[in-house]
Order: sequence, then C-alpha cells, then structure tokens
Amino acid sequence: MEASLYQSLEDQKVRCNLCQHRCLILAGKRGICGVRENRDGVLHSLVYGKVIARHVDPIEKKPLFHFLPGTLSYSIATMGCNFRCLFCQNAEIAQFPANRGGMIAGQSLSPAQVVEDALRTGCKSISYTYTEPTVFFEYARDTARLASEKGLKNVFVTNGYLTPEAVDLIAPYLDAANVDLKGFSDGFYKDLVGGVRSRVLETLKNLQQAGVFLEVTTLVIPQANDNPGELKSLAEWIRDELGPQTPWHVSRFHPTYRLMDRPATPLETLLGAKKTGEDAGLRYVYTGNIPGQGGENTLCHHCQYLLIERVGFHVALNRVKNGDCPNCGTPCHGVWS
Repeated sequence: MEASLYQSLEDQKVRCNLCQHRCLILAGKRGICGVRENRDGVLHSLVYGKVIARHVDPIEKKPLFHFLPGTLSYSIATMGCNFRCLFCQNAEIAQFPANRGGMIAGQSLSPAQVVEDALRTGCKSISYTYTEPTVFFEYARDTARLASEKGLKNVFVTNGYLTPEAVDLIAPYLDAANVDLKGFSDGFYKDLVGGVRSRVLETLKNLQQAGVFLEVTTLVIPQANDNPGELKSLAEWIRDELGPQTPWHVSRFHPTYRLMDRPATPLETLLGAKKTGEDAGLRYVYTGNIPGQGGENTLCHHCQYLLIERVGFHVALNRVKNGDCPNCGTPCHGVWS
C-alpha cells in the first residue's frame, strides 16, 4: 500500500515525514523502521493489514489507569519499530525486520475485521501497541476511523516519535495514548534508544494540545536513567508542561534483549522514583511490574481516599463516581465512561 506523509524528491528519492527521523530513502531502500520501502520513487507500507500480535487485554496493561478502568481493549501490532532500544521488551516482533534481513510476516486482517473482533469480544477500545504504532500508521488510522464510527475508543501505546503532521492526521480518531518518556538525558536517548529526547517532548505537547488523553511511562533502568536528579527533572517537566494531573507510571526493568548486564530495578529505586514524582507535585504516580505493593492503586489527591484498588492488571474496586471522589467531591482526572 502507498504510504502517507512523504515527499517525492529527485532521482526517485523520497523523504518520509511520518516519524521524527524524517528518513531520506533511496529507491529500493527502506527507512529506519524497516517496514516502509521506496519502490521507484513511491513509498510503500509493507505491514498494512499484517498483524503479528493480537490479544484482548485489560486497558490497565497498556498501562492506562485513568481511561475506562476495568474495561477490555482489543490490542494489535504489526512488525517493526523506528527505535533501536537496547532494552526492547518486544524485540522478537519489533526488531524482527532489522534482525532478520528485512523479512516481513503477519496474518492478514482488515480494519473491518479488527473492529468486528473488538465488538464481538466486548472490548470498549482498540489499542495499537506491542510494537510502535507509528510504523503501521496507515493501518492504525483506517482502523481507528472505522472504530470511532462504531463507538469504540482508540489508544496508542507509543514511543512518542510522531511528527506534528502525523499527530494532526491521527488526532481526530485517537482518544488516549500512553507515551514512553524513556529517560531525561540526551545521552540516554542517543546511546540506548536511537532517538532525540526533545522530539519526544514535542510530541507529548502536540498530542495533549490535540485533545488526546495522556499517561506517561518510564521504565527505570539501573545505571542508565535511574539518577534521582534526572527523574526529578523528568517529573517536573511533566508537571510544568503537561500538568500535575498527568498520570506517571514508573516501571521495573528486567534484563532483556541487549541489556542483559543490568540487574532488575531494586524495589527501593522504584519506590524512590514514585516519591520523587509525588514530591514534584504529580497527583497520580504508579509503580509497575511490582504487583502487591499498593503502588497500582488510585487515591484521591486531595483526601487520599482509596478510589481504585488494583491487583496487577485487575481492578478489584472502583469507587470513582462521575469522575469525582465520593468522600470529598474532588474531581479525579480521567475518562471514566
């Protein structure tokens, strides 16, 4: 399928303007994502309708804690990614084209079939997740448009590397996003991710300005992005640029992919990151990948009343009434119905 958001240049070159890499792609070559190919001066998506993973997940798995809690989200992915994270947790599918000589695989599934499956399984939303939805943008956009017509919500779980042009195209159909803000140093993004931090910050602001509901996740990696000062700066940026109501998830790292030499994140580090966010003024800070510690529960930021109790991805109790705390009446930021 012909891709969107590209420019035709001389000598059959093209400039892809979908993600912030803005790859210059020669004829016969692909972009950094490995799934967009220049064929005689026409850019093609190689993964349109080719689903490599699909599951019915709790929305909490995205993670989204303030967006339709307790509901199911039909979750899909194709191969490919525009980042090269050394700690990629879905490398088997995200990095497959890069690691397997450009091979593309997946089950054919039309946007209409995705929407039909989502409705049949009782889902309230469709999540474009597991790999980076930006790289299967055309497929996600067409599915999201149809899903919106059928009353389903749409969610991106993304690294936040969309261009402003891409945000403008998807925003009318995109209801929520969890954006990975992977660290807060330029060196971390350059050396461990393969991206530029400032461009992610730009996308976060663009998504919010476009009316997309946002939650932010940071995977806290020992000896990489766990410096207390860096985490403090990150939390303060969320507070100042997105607002103190923005949920922030700090998640535990486990050794994976090409970062096997680091230990799992110590519990005290993760709890320290949570306190850092709260001290910075963020109202809702959650710990991930350490169930049973209470860090997944939602409390009223005014009176500390327990609003939502979670065990892993399961909602055991939800007391939020019409978006307000039933104890003191303070509004709780989120999309509740």
